[in-house]
Amino acid sequence: MHYLALLLLAPTSAVLAWLYWRVAGGVRSARGRLFDALVLLLAVAIGAGWAMHGFMSIPAHPHMSALGRVTGGIWKQVLPVLYGYGAYCATLTCGLLTRWMLFRRRPPR
Repeated sequence: MHYLALLLLAPTSAVLAWLYWRVAGGVRSARGRLFDALVLLLAVAIGAGWAMHGFMSIPAHPHMSALGRVTGGIWKQVLPVLYGYGAYCATLTCGLLTRWMLFRRRPPR
């Protein structure tokens, strides 16, 4: 069942990774590319690894049991994907802000 949640997360993660790579491409030095690659790997590790699989293994929220009976238990798959997606987006946002602070071009003196 973990793989179904991963399939739900993969397409938007790929699009967001491509957007990050295109938007953050202001400075294309070796250090900048290495930083971008590390941010993308960290986002995958945190989003898919920690958040999604971590929330997949814990029992559902107690208030979700009544909702689960109505919706057929789909929230067991959707909720971890939402947590993973949020962690993925938060990691990319922090990486983008950090990149802009570290690699911004300073005006000549």
